[in-house]
Amino acid sequence: MLKRILPQAKILAEEIIQQGDTVVDATCGNGHDTKFLAACTGESGRVYSFDVQEQALANARALVGTMDHVEFILDSHANADSYIDTSVKAAMFNLGYLPRGDQSITTSHESTMPAIEKIFNLLVDGGRIIIVVYHGHPAGKTEKDVLLESLSKWSQKEAQILKYQFINQKNDAPFIICIEKNRNA
Repeated sequence: MLKRILPQAKILAEEIIQQGDTVVDATCGNGHDTKFLAACTGESGRVYSFDVQEQALANARALVGTMDHVEFILDSHANADSYIDTSVKAAMFNLGYLPRGDQSITTSHESTMPAIEKIFNLLVDGGRIIIVVYHGHPAGKTEKDVLLESLSKWSQKEAQILKYQFINQKNDAPFIICIEKNRNA
């Protein structure tokens, strides 16, 4: 059976993350990916979890609880390289707005593309950036278009970029973009 979008995004991360790895939740939201990543890396790993909304981080802390290997950061993912000083195995993005939150606050290509580029530079060979693109709102449509146009121009010598999408679903169904850094890129 084909995996739905969110389970498939987790599979793409689980395939490569090991205990002790450093990973990034670039869009913390309500903390579901942070909790998932913390379980994948174990206590010997490190999870950096970014969001621009205090409410998102509060929701995530309530879900995740106290874990010494998770760092919640109230800042844009575009500034990830200011907080991370080591190699990264994987990063997850869920673009759009905070579920049950203020829908006027959304991710945008102005911060998402720099975040992707900076995190890609931190990736180990074979590392992945997994992006779930929600484009059912005006800002999401612009962000989707910019991402697809920009990423389609990346050299295949540096990365393999996958788009996982159901094409017969209504209402701008989300899809995945997975960027895998080539070995010896």
